[in-house]
Amino acid sequence: MLKATTKLFASAAVALALGTVSAAADIKVGVLVPDSGPAGLFGPSTRNSATLAAEQINAGGGINGEAIELVFADVGVPPAEAAQAALRLWKGEGAQAFVGMHDSAVREALIGRFNGQVPYVYTPVYEGNSCAPGLYVTGETPSQQLAPVIPYLAENEGASKWYLIGHDYNWPRDTNALAKNYIADAGGEVVGEEYVPFTVSEFDSSLQRIKESGADAILITLVGGGSVGFNVSFAGFGLEEQALRLGTLIEENTLAGIGAENADRLFSSSGYFASIDSDAAVSFAADYTAAFGADAPALNGLGQSAYEGLMLLAALANKAGSLDVAAMDAAAEGTTWSTPRGENTLTGRHMAQTIYLADGSGGTFDIVASFDKVASSEACAD
Repeated sequence: MLKATTKLFASAAVALALGTVSAAADIKVGVLVPDSGPAGLFGPSTRNSATLAAEQINAGGGINGEAIELVFADVGVPPAEAAQAALRLWKGEGAQAFVGMHDSAVREALIGRFNGQVPYVYTPVYEGNSCAPGLYVTGETPSQQLAPVIPYLAENEGASKWYLIGHDYNWPRDTNALAKNYIADAGGEVVGEEYVPFTVSEFDSSLQRIKESGADAILITLVGGGSVGFNVSFAGFGLEEQALRLGTLIEENTLAGIGAENADRLFSSSGYFASIDSDAAVSFAADYTAAFGADAPALNGLGQSAYEGLMLLAALANKAGSLDVAAMDAAAEGTTWSTPRGENTLTGRHMAQTIYLADGSGGTFDIVASFDKVASSEACAD
């Protein structure tokens, strides 16, 4: 057993270096990762988590008795380029299924390119209501991340005057459209709203508007490096005394970039944090560290979601007995699988999940509240 375990970990390390899980596999699975662009800081942990999932799936018998091999592509690029990268894996390298951890604009391009011909599991936080043949979703949606959290912050932190700031694309805009309802239902109001291009790296004018608005809470839907830059500047303006911050895409790598000295009253809402102490999460963390070492990229909800997506793909295909989209669609409802987030069930091609609210004030995430098995209101009807 010791020899087998050592071999597995060595294989995972080699796979990470080569960009594939290098076994004599029968099924190739394309894994779409943002290695570049604003979300590039999520790429290394996503690759690690996917590699670990593939090793464990193969150790458990693979998909319908066949081993899987991962083939990776960088999709931290404009949607048209990302779609071309996925097409090369599909038509050029023979990928029979895809797992994607990337932004919503890329997802929409891929849905059009795949056109229901290949199974596609989409794993990160997103705005909801994406429904198409062969598409299955594991990420948190706004109703899960915000509907329970905004009232909690209103009651426990006095959050009532909200300023909304995000990058200018569909995830922030659609998220904030729903957030406005949750804020109003909690007795609050929106005192400002703006969207910035991904190219923006200086936020002084935005921070001045926030200061003048009288906001006591900021909802941040900025991605990766943009979120880091905004939050560092926010602290530099001394605005943490005026307003708390809530991010729905602020995970451990982003928090590390922001720094403990800039994270006072910075909250994050997610279905997974590395600090969760459930048996499933602790076991996953131990496997991850054993495979990639104590200095590996930090565990986080976005990286971990690729592990979860691959486990769902295997569960769906094994239940359907095939990677055929029609067979998987017919089998999808009620599919169950286990991941670091716990026991999951696919409902409306999405999943209910426990949502955690964490305070990053000390430079690490401290769980301050949890909301059990929150269903998504943005799931699919069939």
